[in-house]
Amino acid sequence: MPASAANPPFAPSSPAVRAIVTRFYDLLEEDQAYADLRAVHAADLGPVRHGLTRFLTGWLGGPRDWFERGPCIMSLHRAFPITPALADQWAMAMTCAIAAQDDIDPAIADSMTQALGHMTRGMINLGLDDSAAA
Repeated sequence: MPASAANPPFAPSSPAVRAIVTRFYDLLEEDQAYADLRAVHAADLGPVRHGLTRFLTGWLGGPRDWFERGPCIMSLHRAFPITPALADQWAMAMTCAIAAQDDIDPAIADSMTQALGHMTRGMINLGLDDSAAA
């Protein structure tokens, strides 16, 4: 059955979404390849773990409370200096986190990584030509 609001690819409290977010932030904390990305986050990752779980749940067709509460994901990140390298770190960590979930259909995993990677590249605001992006 195709995904829809009535049949999201992941249940609203999906263990798969939580597992993706857990793996993503565990990579930031444990793998030096993501040190620059970890450095732009607060010491306590609890709030962003919760926020990303809510964002992904709504983005995947579950409850949209994250989207109804305030600014869009792009506006929320505008205050952070996001270089191409930082965006690449985020996309790679998310790709690894999604790939680590054996119970996700490979086609859905591929669609997720492509869409989230595209969104992440859209957040780049520094380093395109050594100045802030417009």
